[in-house]
Amino acid sequence: QVQLVESGGGLVQAGGSLRLSCAASGRTFSTYVRGWFRQAPGKERESVATINWSGDSTFYADSVKGRFTISKDNAKNTVYLQMNSLKVEDTAVYFCAAGLSTGYSLLRREQVSYWGQGTQVTVSS
Repeated sequence: QVQLVESGGGLVQAGGSLRLSCAASGRTFSTYVRGWFRQAPGKERESVATINWSGDSTFYADSVKGRFTISKDNAKNTVYLQMNSLKVEDTAVYFCAAGLSTGYSLLRREQVSYWGQGTQVTVSS
């Protein structure tokens, strides 16, 4: 069993930045892909960013590309999501995720084996 613990959510004004963190405990993510999803009120949960464990591949949703950066610190077994130039439409609950997948692409909901508890990100105008 793997546990994912998120932190870093909060309230920020449009144009500002936040950094989300997701620390993992339990079994080693030897082949797991890790990523971030978000879900806004009335909308489906969508994949935002994904990184493979080796860190040599990253993928982003078009809506956040160029503004968000996913990274990891293997020593801390932690994945980060740096969010810059935030927009009101980025407001959502953000979920850390880990799953097993083949190939390199955005992690899909059905591929997720472990979810974080979710952290609220609210962007005000």
